[in-house]
Order: sequence, then structure tokens, then C-alpha cells
Amino acid sequence: MSLIKSIQARQILDSRGIPTIEALLTADDGSQVVASIPSGTSTGSHEAKELRDKNPGNYQGQGVLKAVDNVNKILGPAIIGKDPTRQTEIDQILIDMDGTADKSHLGANAILAVSQGVCELGAAVTGYPTYKYIHLKYRVSENLDIPTPIFNVINGGKHGTGNLDFQEFHVIPATNKAYSQALECGEVIYQTLGDVLVHRGAISSVGVEGGYAPNLFTNTDALELIMESIKQAGFEPARDVFLGLDVAATSFYNGHSYAIRDKSQALTRSELLEFYKEINYKFHLFGLEDPFSEDDFDGWKQVTTSMSKQTIIIGDDLLTSNKQRTKEAIDKNLCTGILVKPNQIGTISETVEVIKMALAANWHIVVSHRSGETNDDFIADFAVGVSANHVKFGAPARGERVAKYNRLLQIEEELKGS
Repeated sequence: MSLIKSIQARQILDSRGIPTIEALLTADDGSQVVASIPSGTSTGSHEAKELRDKNPGNYQGQGVLKAVDNVNKILGPAIIGKDPTRQTEIDQILIDMDGTADKSHLGANAILAVSQGVCELGAAVTGYPTYKYIHLKYRVSENLDIPTPIFNVINGGKHGTGNLDFQEFHVIPATNKAYSQALECGEVIYQTLGDVLVHRGAISSVGVEGGYAPNLFTNTDALELIMESIKQAGFEPARDVFLGLDVAATSFYNGHSYAIRDKSQALTRSELLEFYKEINYKFHLFGLEDPFSEDDFDGWKQVTTSMSKQTIIIGDDLLTSNKQRTKEAIDKNLCTGILVKPNQIGTISETVEVIKMALAANWHIVVSHRSGETNDDFIADFAVGVSANHVKFGAPARGERVAKYNRLLQIEEELKGS
């Protein structure tokens, strides 16, 4: 049996140029792994809390040196000598040491750096690829399959440049395509969309997740241009590829109404629901993520009741990968899918527990990156290991996104040969 020998954390930069944590874990058999932790730009208020230094002299207050110290001086020493395959036991030690419901004392970023690193080290000492180790350990499903990718080809909201209200505009290949075919489909449409935007004089920049951030008049215009690009790329909408939206409605909710540029006046909950129905009738959305504000349960209930037979209603800010929030949403029938992000809850074992809860409710599982990413590809292995239906890693562009898509290509090849 191999044991954890050392843990050493340091401060690095994520894809936005903002500090995050990287941890090097070593076992006494010489196995080593590195875990780099992502961070969100658009975060739900119910997420576990990152620890930032708030020192203006260190990366304008965004430094994570306190969290790094918490790994090196508190969390790491507490698990030295432990068996890294005892994930739940170790995660509980980390949770107990923090002692808060939202992991704000030691920091969810510090805790996840250790938890994820332990998971990867457990795989390393057992000799399994991380995805197979997770699959064998948790047995979420009997099969090992590559999830279908959801490509974020246009960035709006907090991921864009103030150009659009909705945060993400998705292209989703049909699930009957092999992963390598789905990746090519998304990439060809992404490149074609760039040409279409240039032709229209609409392209202005690229958003934080690699999608285009064009200057358009309305959110609906973005959907129209994606549809045009799908056809120009030689694919048939609603057969070869589907559209999806991450609305991130909390960002344009003022406490009683929703303001979007598609309408001249702010919309009531009922009016916004009717707008979604119009969009869905025209564009046949595969998934609708965060259509109402994170605590607007009445809106969530209404959209799920009226639209879930036509499209998957996915909770992100509503759920924040949190067990209590997920249970409440299941009990109240607030959605039919969950976006899973380990850093929203802070440990791997808690993340898996939420996935199992969602699967028991027959929900759709989407494992997701964050807008502030690193080149770490753990989340790709994790998605395969827990048998996610889909993955959301951003556009098929930029190194931190492509690293994850390329890792899935490698896993696909390994599974073919097994």
C-alpha cells in the first residue's frame, strides 16, 4: 500500500491571468501528480468560497498565498501518511478542519487542490488512468463512454464584452456521433462562425472561454448566426447538431424583473418564460441552462413544468453542485439536469455524491470547466469516470480548453483499444 509522502502548493496564473493554486503530491512509491484548480468569473452565491488574499499589493487583491499556506501548513500535513485511495475519509478530514458550511475558513480552492490531487494520486499508485480509477471506485455506471461535448461558440454576459445578455451560446453535436466526429463537427462550425461574423462586420473579440464575442443587436441575432454557420459548414440543424443556451439569468435580474436587449422593457417572470418558448419553437434548443435567477424558484418550477419535455432544463447557479440545493430542486421539480463543477463544492467525494443524487432523479449530467482554467485536464478524466452525458469545456480553441478536448481524444483511443 502506497502512502502520501508530501504535498507542496504554489501560486500560478489561470487562463484569465488571475492567480490560482497548483499542488504537487508525491507518494512514498515515487508517484507524483499535479493538481491545478480553476476559478469562475460568473459564480453562484451558494458556491463554496475561494480564499483570496485581498492584498492590493499582490495581484490587486486576487492573490491566493493564504490558500497556498493553508495547503502547505495545515491541510497537507494533516494527510501525510494517509492512503490516497481513501478519498472520502481524506475529504472528510479536510472538511472537518475547515469547519464551515461554505469552506470559507481555509478556502474551497485550497481544499480542492488537496482533494483533487489525492484523487489523481490514488489513480497513480494503483496504476490506472484517472478516468478508469474513478469509474472503478465509484461505479456510477457500468459503462465507460466519452461524453458528448457542448461547445460555447459565442460568449456573452460576464464571459463576453458586455455585448450580449445571455452568457453562452452552444453548439451540441448529436449523441450518435463518435467523440472524434463530434469534436470535428464543433470545430468546423466554430471556424465557419468566425468567417460569418467577419463577413457581417460583427466580430470584435474573443471571450474568456474562447468563444467569439461579437457586437450584435440582440441575443436572438446570435442564434440566427450560429444557425447560418451550421448550414454553411454542411450540417443539418436539429439532426447533426443542436443549439443550447446558458442564460445566466441572475446577471440581468433586478429582484423583480429581467432586462434583455431583445425587448424594449424589462420582462416579468411569465414574459421571460414566453420568450424562451418562442426561442425554443424556432431553434429547438437541446438545453436551457440557468433560465431564471438562482433563487427564483417559481420561475424554475414554471419553466420545468412547461418546457422540460422539449428541452433539458439545466441548473448551475441554482444548484452550485451542492447536495442540499440539489435535493431541494429534486423535491420541488425545479430542473431536469445539473451542471457539475467540483470547485463549486470543494471536494471530489462530495461532487460524486451530488452526481449520484442527480442520477437517481433521472437528471442529465453535464460536467463543466470554469472560465478561469488551467491546462490541467483532470476534469476530462473525471467526466468519463462518472459517466457524464455531456461535457462543457468552452470553445474548441485556446490551450486551456483544447487540453481537455484533446485528453478526451486520447481516452477515446484507449477505450477503442481495450
